[in-house]
Amino acid sequence: MKTFDKHTFSAAECKKELQEFKALLAANSDLEERRDILPFFRQRRHLSSFIATYVNDIISADRLAFEFELFSDFACDLAIGDSARHEYLLVEFEDAKKNSLFVPNDKYAPDWSSRLEHGFSQVIDWFWKLEDLKRTDDYEYKFGAKEATFYGLVIIGRADTLSDREKKRLRWRQDHVVVNSNRVSVKSFDQVLNDLEFRLTIYTQAADAKK
Repeated sequence: MKTFDKHTFSAAECKKELQEFKALLAANSDLEERRDILPFFRQRRHLSSFIATYVNDIISADRLAFEFELFSDFACDLAIGDSARHEYLLVEFEDAKKNSLFVPNDKYAPDWSSRLEHGFSQVIDWFWKLEDLKRTDDYEYKFGAKEATFYGLVIIGRADTLSDREKKRLRWRQDHVVVNSNRVSVKSFDQVLNDLEFRLTIYTQAADAKK
């Protein structure tokens, strides 16, 4: 996809899609990116857009694109944007498998997986290309401004396979990694489910309080 689609969020639809996400994770210990994950999210636009709640500066996620072509050979699995604020979250999905995040070795601590490092390197390449093309006409056409703000997110692996130590390592990486002033985080699929369930509850309560 070369351009964004306009999107209007529905909490009711998101709730249904979250339940389907929960059922998917409960029924499958292993999920593959191309076969399982990308088709699932592509068919669930409200759930996909709600992932943007990881970015506080995205107030209204009114732009959505799957397999979004950034420029030339670079594309991200999911892009979510706030067209008024020019804030965008770029998402890379990877496999949801036992060793997607860490792989055992003969040392005390397991290594970060090659699958994770591959996904993370893709995000770095996105930011490099976006910086390189900033203030061009193509950049402004895609993002609605000569300058926009970007955040990166890699969603990978299963949390229930991690020890407490690996969970701490992952949490530290989530909280501290910045690439060229752009925040890049890594979340497991289970963590995304838990976070979005909690946030949708808060969102719904706030909406009801305004009535």
